[in-house]
Amino acid sequence: MKIDVLVAEIGSTTTVVNAFGNLEGENPKFIGQGQAPTTVDQGDVNLGLMDATYDLEEKLGIRELEYDEFLATSSAAGGLKMTVHGLVYDMTAKAAKEAALGAGANIHMVTSGKLRRTDLKEIEKIKPNIILLAGGVDYGERDTALYNAELLAKLNLDVPVIYAGNIQNCEEIKLIFEDYGKEDLLKIVENVYPKIDQLNVEPVRRVIQDVFEEHIIHAPGMERVRDIVSGPIVPTPGAVMEGSKILKEVIGDLVTIDVGGATTDIHSVTDGSEEITRILISPEPIAKRTVEGDLGVYVNMKNIVEIIGEKNLAKELTLEEEELTEHLLNFPPIPKSEVEMKLVEILTEKAVIMSIHRHAGGYRHLFGETKKTLAEGKDLTSVKWIIGTGGALTKLPNRLEILKKVAMSNKGDKLLPTPEVKILIDNDYIMASLGVLSKYNKESAVKLLKKSLRIEEVETL
Repeated sequence: MKIDVLVAEIGSTTTVVNAFGNLEGENPKFIGQGQAPTTVDQGDVNLGLMDATYDLEEKLGIRELEYDEFLATSSAAGGLKMTVHGLVYDMTAKAAKEAALGAGANIHMVTSGKLRRTDLKEIEKIKPNIILLAGGVDYGERDTALYNAELLAKLNLDVPVIYAGNIQNCEEIKLIFEDYGKEDLLKIVENVYPKIDQLNVEPVRRVIQDVFEEHIIHAPGMERVRDIVSGPIVPTPGAVMEGSKILKEVIGDLVTIDVGGATTDIHSVTDGSEEITRILISPEPIAKRTVEGDLGVYVNMKNIVEIIGEKNLAKELTLEEEELTEHLLNFPPIPKSEVEMKLVEILTEKAVIMSIHRHAGGYRHLFGETKKTLAEGKDLTSVKWIIGTGGALTKLPNRLEILKKVAMSNKGDKLLPTPEVKILIDNDYIMASLGVLSKYNKESAVKLLKKSLRIEEVETL
């Protein structure tokens, strides 16, 4: 059996290995998938990777996999930790944050204005993998970014710093980092907010992913994974975003919902409607990601249980509260029993609805001499497709019903998808893998995505 590419997805809960073949032919194939619990807690993610590989070999009925390329994505052990520092929160700080999230980062801190001593202490405590510095439109305010660059260069951290601010500061910031012997850690990119109401997030996203690959060993044993793979290790959320973006080119505006063990990620790729754009307070990126770090169905299960309430949850599961407590204490990473599946469905539905409401924008009504309606945040009203991916939304029996409730949950104040939206499921659970694969063979990645979503014929836009 000829395997062209293996792609490993090392998640916070589960490690998956996907095999693909015939990528240069007219009919690329998804050959199979192995799965195992991620082994961060055991001090070496390689153990889970090997178990997932053995699982794939067993399913394919072969002793040892032979392949041409091995690629990987990872969100294990917190994934890509970043801090973001801009000038004005609603402008450059927000733009920088959007760029970082879209690249697959987990944002641990956002500041605006000049950094304070308490900010610097917090940065040292966080120990980010990458620091993103922005500030000032091109040919606008300069001093704040220069002041912050000096403080960041002084920090006793061996951390890459990406500068994406006022173009006039580039040479000065180079000199600052040279003075501290850290010129090799500095990456200068196009301004993330070059003009008022203009976002420029894509160049920053690309560099963040490059820096991630160059500098990051972000989970126990990941350095050994780096020795195995022949291509880059990409942040899993960034790979899902990449898959969403290439799919939007083919089928139109969409939102991808990825419910995981630790987080729930929403990726929307839409221009929004002309009607909403006219009343939008501030610009939003076409491709936007939000990550809800408190909403996961395994690592962060207790947060959703607290929101629902154990009494309500036990009633819905027709269990005694003591029985529910026992299930919660001994819950496995991959649910198997009927009760476990039903519990995850309830938690997943809550995570989906809360996350999409946090991601979507809404209406604001201003009252003066006349009532004026404005819009703020991401507009999802033009979204044609909702795509479910991740372990929960690709495996649960009632996954379609869960996603149909997104449009039904709108009380009229949110910019959510309309009831006409259609649901697609990443049935083969390969969207993140194909996001990585698209960098090597975009045409085959799109074909495999359409197969996984069970789209036979969709009009190309």
